[in-house]
Amino acid sequence: MHSSHLLLEEPIRMASILEPSKSSFFPALTKIVGTLGPKSRSVETLSGCLKSGMSVARFDFSWGDAEYHQETLDNLKIAVKSTKKLCAVMLDTVGPELQVINKSEKAITLKADGLVTLTPNQDQEASSEVLPINFDGLAKAVKKGDTIFVGQYLFTGSETTSVWLEVDEIKGDDVICLSRNAATLAGALFTLHASQVHIDLPTLTEKDKEVISTWGVQNKIDFLSLSYCRHAEDVRQTREMLKKLGDLSQTQIFAKIENVEGLTHFDEILQEADGIILSRGNLGIDLPPEKVFLFQKAALYKCNMAGKPAVLTRVVDSMTDNLRPTRAEATDVANAVLDGSDAILLGAETLRGLYPVETISIVGKICAEAEKVFNQDLYFKKTVKYVGEPMSHLESIASSAVRAAIKVKASVIICFTSSGRAARLIAKYRPTMPVISVVIPRVKTNQLKWSFSGAFEARQSLIVRGLFPMLADPRHPAESTSATNESVLKVALDHGKQAGVIKSHDRVVVCQKVGDASVVKIIELED
Repeated sequence: MHSSHLLLEEPIRMASILEPSKSSFFPALTKIVGTLGPKSRSVETLSGCLKSGMSVARFDFSWGDAEYHQETLDNLKIAVKSTKKLCAVMLDTVGPELQVINKSEKAITLKADGLVTLTPNQDQEASSEVLPINFDGLAKAVKKGDTIFVGQYLFTGSETTSVWLEVDEIKGDDVICLSRNAATLAGALFTLHASQVHIDLPTLTEKDKEVISTWGVQNKIDFLSLSYCRHAEDVRQTREMLKKLGDLSQTQIFAKIENVEGLTHFDEILQEADGIILSRGNLGIDLPPEKVFLFQKAALYKCNMAGKPAVLTRVVDSMTDNLRPTRAEATDVANAVLDGSDAILLGAETLRGLYPVETISIVGKICAEAEKVFNQDLYFKKTVKYVGEPMSHLESIASSAVRAAIKVKASVIICFTSSGRAARLIAKYRPTMPVISVVIPRVKTNQLKWSFSGAFEARQSLIVRGLFPMLADPRHPAESTSATNESVLKVALDHGKQAGVIKSHDRVVVCQKVGDASVVKIIELED
């Protein structure tokens, strides 16, 4: 596999670096997933997040109960209505996450070279000598010399708020560790990660199943983020479960790769999942630091070639407490875009960070700048070569639409789709302009009642780079037998004009089905 992807347009003019960034209706083609929590649940803040460019809201069930998350989601719905910005909902499972339970919530200070005991006995009080954990099999899973990390929410990577432990000895069910650094752990819950150790717990816990079948069903979740996904079988079992839950049979499963086990089975997992989340927080600890970038490039390349969305986490940790990212973080966000990321996932930065709206805004601006210099030409050639010949009908139409749009310098591609597949294939070829995917509702009937599908498909494109969905009126047929789809097309063009992406005399590429044929046409707007 080629790792030499310097997907950068050459050369970059210095003058263009000094030009002010223009903000538009589509702040960036790259999407932003925001994790909602204490600092991002008021209607006002959520409206700010949506206006700044958040298009998917992540609800992390590692903390907070269903009631808490429901209140947040109800507020999000109000914000969506008032801002008229669509937002998808992602439920993130807890999975086999090991946690330290600190009932008193008093801060715990650990000294470097001190001994601390990890015990499954949860009746004990958490202190600097003893940390009670939620798993009784740790003593059987680890051996002397193994590495265990403990930190709040996710390892910040900051040495003062997360601790690096080395297993010293095993006593019955207890694991006695040596602390490698001094740190203060604050809060009720810390995550514990045993580096490169197999934890014998199911990927979908009973608690996860309960949350999905109650909260998930009630809110018709668009995405399920499957934490600690280790095998393709994990995705298959989850899919079987979702199929039985009526409305959730359309929910997309994003496999979260966060340890070496998931990495080892990456190819099979990618085949089964609808998308991938590269959880660099945990991976950064499971892998030697010098290997993280390689994994990122290889994994993103594979997702791109499979035409499946790839989401990257842990990019601007320092913005949890600061208004500006560090230079390294700003560069990292841009590189994620150049490596082929579809979306950036913000965790602590929006969940408990002081500047959720500003963080989304800055990440969006960095993505937009990187997109301007993304080497689309090289990427396009690589993708066509990878797909090989003969190409499938849809793939050939999608790549032709993108090539035509670039050749005629179209300002936007409009794609009519009902399952969303055609639009996702167009996005796979990474057009340099936005794609307005007009989702045409399909009528479904179970003999008793009629219903229209389409809302799921529209929201699910909110995680795909470059796709901006619009739900058409079901009374306008999409697969019209006549060669024109004038009414729907007019609505889409008006939408683009209002959004400021289409101006008079612009060219627009339209991709649609007419009868049995797929058609790509180029329109030149008059006024």
